[in-house]
Amino acid sequence: MNYLIAVLSDRMKAEGAYSALEEAKFGMDEVTILGKGYKSADEFGLIDPANQAWKQVRLMMFWLVPFGFIAGFGFNAITGLDTFPWAGTTGNQIIGGLLGAGSGAMGAFFVGGGTAAAFGSGDALSYRNRLNAGKYLVVVRGSDAEIRIATPIIRRFRPENIQGYRSPMANSAS
Repeated sequence: MNYLIAVLSDRMKAEGAYSALEEAKFGMDEVTILGKGYKSADEFGLIDPANQAWKQVRLMMFWLVPFGFIAGFGFNAITGLDTFPWAGTTGNQIIGGLLGAGSGAMGAFFVGGGTAAAFGSGDALSYRNRLNAGKYLVVVRGSDAEIRIATPIIRRFRPENIQGYRSPMANSAS
């Protein structure tokens, strides 16, 4: 399945594009308007990348922090490093474990997508930001041929942005 997403500056343009697609005999179950008074990003299924990234970070932390603690504790026990003489042998091993746990947490953050969640990335986020700014999205779902027909129809309404996407399921099938 393919998608065509157009960002329109106001409700009148979005409704006009919707009506033009309706006149071109598009199935209205394949055309959706997102914005104030219409479907929200969540109702449409536009995944918030920050939520997904934080879920991944938490999942990785679940495994990496304890493993890092054990690795840090074990490394200090094996090598016998006396980095902090005031802490004694057991204290140095615990500090080594805590440093290992901290390294596990950093690894989970950077590898799990925490930077993307913290600093933003991905098209879904930019579309959500545009919806929050009062813009409207017109989304057309269909085959390659339908998307090629819909593109010039929507372009007549001078969208701020128009982008086509191919569903990952469509790529694996071909």
